[in-house]
Amino acid sequence: MDFPEKLQRAVNRGRQRNVKSKEEAKAQALNDDELKRLHSKFRLEISEYIETCVLKLVDHFPGFASEIVFGEKGWGAAVARDDLSLDRGRRSAKFSRFEITVRPHTSLHVLDIAAKGTIQNKEILQRQYFERIEDVEKEQFIERIDQWVLDYAELYASKV
Repeated sequence: MDFPEKLQRAVNRGRQRNVKSKEEAKAQALNDDELKRLHSKFRLEISEYIETCVLKLVDHFPGFASEIVFGEKGWGAAVARDDLSLDRGRRSAKFSRFEITVRPHTSLHVLDIAAKGTIQNKEILQRQYFERIEDVEKEQFIERIDQWVLDYAELYASKV
């Protein structure tokens, strides 16, 4: 095999690599779009479930105001209340809040939920759970949400 044949083969291999890398990039882009679509689907389902569970706290603890959370922090629901008290002529405010959100999609391709609970100005609960989008089992998220709402309700009832 002489040099011109070797050169031609090298050029052909380079072109094949170029075509292959473009195909892989296109497949990856489709995969990214599919993962974003799945994240949106799960986010909608789970955020509706979060809203249902968290807002039930209002029925058991009068004085809480409910709020739908959406934006940079994620999508979900929260309940909050401010309690004012007078003690020896001094006024003090006590803030309580509980929130669960589904965090926005990131390049890590995970479905991520987070909960944060405050009772009378003290943060008493902070939880996070995530799974890779392709491995998501919705029931696992629902179980976590149920448990976190129950944990907050129990803690709030014991502190107030």
